[in-house]
Amino acid sequence: MTILAHISDIHLSPMPDIGWRDLLGKRITGYLNWKLKRHGELNSETLSNLVAHMQSQNADFTAVTGDLVNLALPPEIDRAGEWLRALGAADKVATCPGNHDAYVSGALESAQTCWGEYMQGETLDDAAFPFLRRVGELAIISCSSAVPTRPFLAVGRFDEKQADRLGRMLRLMGDADLFRVVLIHHPPNPELQHPSFGLKGHKLFRQVIAENGAELVLHGHTHRSSIHSIPGKGKEVPVVGVAAASAAQGGTLDDPARYNLFRIDRNGDGGWSCTMREFGFQRLGNEIVMRLQMRIC
Repeated sequence: MTILAHISDIHLSPMPDIGWRDLLGKRITGYLNWKLKRHGELNSETLSNLVAHMQSQNADFTAVTGDLVNLALPPEIDRAGEWLRALGAADKVATCPGNHDAYVSGALESAQTCWGEYMQGETLDDAAFPFLRRVGELAIISCSSAVPTRPFLAVGRFDEKQADRLGRMLRLMGDADLFRVVLIHHPPNPELQHPSFGLKGHKLFRQVIAENGAELVLHGHTHRSSIHSIPGKGKEVPVVGVAAASAAQGGTLDDPARYNLFRIDRNGDGGWSCTMREFGFQRLGNEIVMRLQMRIC
């Protein structure tokens, strides 16, 4: 048995001190959005309480599916590195990047340097993504959909080169008979696509999964709890999204903060059993509760 925790869209706050030079380009629109909308809906107290509850579960591994920061300013990236180190040791935590982690050109590279082993693993060549972490009988494969974009866009991108590497990893880990979990920030399923914040290459991603198989896909980005599926190799693959980890109760934009726990067991017939439990805040009340329990495969 292996317990996998999933948390996403951290959006660390409060925002650091910002000078006018910091707000050149796209950051000015992001800053205004934060001041006018997000600063009251995403907060550090909610995040701290949720993380403490999650850590009490003693999961074997924690997957963070991106958006640790807001504008990808250097102080934010440094603080996110500290947050990751407090979350757990690098051999038990991995993150894939989100669009806010690549908010402007050069930001993702800075995050990779600062976050180090939390955004690294086994690779097939000198490309950083996807990378692989092996945890018992789990193969956790972290992709990147994070690219800098123009103002008012939050799209991701998944290209042919990354698709080829992901396909080869999935085949290798499938041949090794491991439970394959794919991490990506933007949702790949067709139900959640939108021209301004969807995943360019979502059809290509689904094609790779359909041709090579996987057992589970985890994502963030939408700030909503969701369960969908996409075709796999001979079976449907669950696609699970989780609400933003810092989303305060009473917000109008997002589901309240939540995380997911997956219990993954080998069946007697050699197959897999995966049960998901969702923990987090309700719309009313101050307690973190188990909101959902269901077998997803």
